[in-house]
Amino acid sequence: MTTARPLRVLIVDDELLGRERVASLLREHPDVEIVGAVGDGNAAVDAIRKLEPDVVFLDYEMPGRNGFDVVREVGAERMPVTVFITAHDEHALRAFEVSALDYLVKPFDDERFEQTLKRARRVVELNQVDRLRGQLLAVLQGDPNTAPDSRSVPSTSPYLERIAVESKGKVRVVPVSQIDYILASGVYAELYVADRRFIVRESLNTLEQRLDPRVFMRIHRSAIVRLELVDLFLRGEGGDYEVQLKNGTRLRVSRTRREALEQRLGVTD
Repeated sequence: MTTARPLRVLIVDDELLGRERVASLLREHPDVEIVGAVGDGNAAVDAIRKLEPDVVFLDYEMPGRNGFDVVREVGAERMPVTVFITAHDEHALRAFEVSALDYLVKPFDDERFEQTLKRARRVVELNQVDRLRGQLLAVLQGDPNTAPDSRSVPSTSPYLERIAVESKGKVRVVPVSQIDYILASGVYAELYVADRRFIVRESLNTLEQRLDPRVFMRIHRSAIVRLELVDLFLRGEGGDYEVQLKNGTRLRVSRTRREALEQRLGVTD
């Protein structure tokens, strides 16, 4: 009886605590071998080429070369299964756009890590690494026609087309085309898709700048709406205004944005 070869993993993070965090979680698995742990992009390129790991946990923000620079330098066709580690959801979205297997947003919990490791192991065991490499290569070459799944198709639009949402250890990619409206929730934002709500770690200001202004409009300091869903423009007493969406939802309109909204909707006195 033969023993399966251990899963060979490389850790890349410019923070020592970050490397130790991942290493401590990996050490709980006797069938995982940590082949290296490095702290910058240049060292990551060398380690991937020399050690040929099965999986790399790759920090996005590093001195010298960032995580995506590492992918480009090594070459998509030679990259192992890649899991990006980041402190920002905006980088996590880019991770999906270059077809990384998964991403971890700091600080991540043990359960989230275990799910990611399980996915990585399954890809390696089923010999699906070439498929991921093909998706990476398609994105880096800018050829959307060769990308086999919509998550990996590179966008030629300067605006967001997908938003990655993480909740309770699970990751969901929400197509922007499905979003009805967005509300501010403190420093976060709430995406409303039909009868579902998703919270993202992005401010409304940031989302406003990254959404197509032909489709979405900021109608209040706390609300962005998909214009085509506006059904009624309501003028109340005292100078207050609201819009009513086709699903019956009502959203306030600030006085400073009322005139611009009327112009966009073709409302005339």
